[in-house]
Parts: sequence; C-alpha cells; structure tokens
Amino acid sequence: MFRYIIRRLLASVLLLVIISMITFAIFFLVPRLAGATSDDLAARYASRAADAAQVHALSERLGLDQPIWVQYGKFVKTLVAGADYDTGTGTDHCSAPCLGYSFVTQNPVGPELLDRLPVTASLAAGACVLWLLGGVATGVMSALRKGSVFDRAAMGTALAGVSLPIFFTGLVTLSVFSYSLGWTAPGGSYTPLTQNPAQWAYDLLLPWICLAFLYAAAYARLTRSGMLETMGEDFIRTARAKGLPERTVVVKHALRSTLTPITTIFGLDLGLLLGGAVLTESTFSLPGIGKYAVDAINAHDLPKILGVVLVATIFIILANLIVDVLYAVIDPRVRLS
Repeated sequence: MFRYIIRRLLASVLLLVIISMITFAIFFLVPRLAGATSDDLAARYASRAADAAQVHALSERLGLDQPIWVQYGKFVKTLVAGADYDTGTGTDHCSAPCLGYSFVTQNPVGPELLDRLPVTASLAAGACVLWLLGGVATGVMSALRKGSVFDRAAMGTALAGVSLPIFFTGLVTLSVFSYSLGWTAPGGSYTPLTQNPAQWAYDLLLPWICLAFLYAAAYARLTRSGMLETMGEDFIRTARAKGLPERTVVVKHALRSTLTPITTIFGLDLGLLLGGAVLTESTFSLPGIGKYAVDAINAHDLPKILGVVLVATIFIILANLIVDVLYAVIDPRVRLS
C-alpha cells in the first residue's frame, strides 16, 4: 500500500510539472507563434491606461523579450521561491508560492486567491455532500425498483437536472425562494463559517441545492446503471444463496462494486469545483475563485487568469491522487496491479 501511494505521488508531481509547461506554453508560447510580440504580451499585464512606452518598459522588467526557455525557468522559480516586482513606483515582494502579480490592481495574485478559497471550498463541500448522498441513494432505490413509478419519476427528474444549466435553475430559484417567498438568502450573501455557522449554511443553502441538483442527476443515473449490472452478477447470487440479509447484499456487495466509477467522477468533479465553480458563483454573486476568474477575464488581467488556472490544476491533480488512494481501499486488487 505504501509503495502504491509513493508511485501515485511521484506520478502526480510529474504531471504537475508537465501541466505547468503546457500552461506556460498556452499563455506565452502560443501567442508568439501566432505573431504576438513581447510588447503585446506585456500589454496583458498593464492597465488599459498604459501607453506604448510604459508597456515596453514593463516588457523589459518582466523579461518577456528573453528566450522562451529562460522565461519558463523564471516562471518556475517564481512559483517555488517567490519574486520581486518593479511596479514603476516601487518594488512589491510576492512570497512563495507566488502565483503572479497583478499590475492592474497592484497586488499579488496568491493572497487574493487564498482569501476567496473559503467561499469556493464551502460551496463545493456542501454541494458535494448533498449530491453524493442524494444521487447515490436515488440511484440505488431506482435500481432496486426498476420499472416502478419511483424509478421513472427519479430518472425523469435526473434527466431534467442534467439538461438544465445552473444559470437557469439558479436564477429561477433565486426569483422564487429568495425574492418572492423570502425563504433563502439573496444572491451575493456569504458569511464565513468561523463567524456564524448557522448564517453560513443559510447563505449557501440555495447555491448548494442548485449545484447538487445538477450533479446528483448524473450520479443517480450512473449508480442505477451500475447497480443493475452488478445485481445480475454471480457473486450476488452466491451471497443470497448463503442466506445473507438483502441489506448486506445490496450495501456490502453490490454497492461497493458500483463505487469505483462513482469515486472517479466524484474526485474529478470536486477538483473542478475547488478550481472555481464559475457559473454558480457568477449566478449567485459569490466572491469565490470562479467569480474571481470571470472578473479577471473581463478586466483582461492575465496574471489573475494564470493564477486561477494553476490553482485549478493543483486541485484536480490532488483530487486524482486521492481517487487513486481510495481505489486501493475500495478494491485491493488495484494496488496489486
């Protein structure tokens, strides 16, 4: 088990290095191949009011006129060791791990992302509990009652959940439950967990439900199909022939075999959400990483966009690493292969 975890950890580190190279190439190499100059790249760092001379000076300060491999070396060094940025009026230090410096807001990107991380983490944590419990439970009950009224209603609702985008369900539920009935908090409301746990849950209840409804639909359909396939296997018939209770057969034998694909998509979904639930945070005006990314795109603030991409990459890699470890717990054959 220890060797299995070490192998997966080394593979994750290698993947992080490869993705950092790809990310750097997308933001710095591809534009050059398309004909962009170093001043064109520097303009993405400068404010809209900067003139040509200021942009050229910024290009030299950032080293964008240097060879691409030198720029990548500085990019990696900045991530692991931090950097000092000349703003023109002074020098600002960006501590490691430095995810970039925004010359538009005159602030390092890392602390801003760290401030917004609790919002996104709170949204992802609450929603994933709801969609995991609701989706898996609905899928199991639908599989055990195949063809029943409950099965048809549940799968019809799941199909609607998959089809309806979050910005539609979010705006409709806000209009009905927040602004018409006053049952839930309006958009833009967020209270830190440490400040008031009850108010924290109240503010995020509607975003949790809307986001969970979208994901629970896919989990219910996947669980149902997996359970229907597993319930016909020989080991299920053997377990029943031994006289085991039906609950033990369903939970310990059938459901455990179905958890492998569910674990896969759960890790990926959670990693993506921690990287920024863009549509949900924008719909409910939550000051998380997703809303931060949207604001950065609208402001053409490249360092912020690059920082969000790197953070999302780290979360997705960590989620995959956790999924690999959970595989070994769920199915011991995995760590032996």
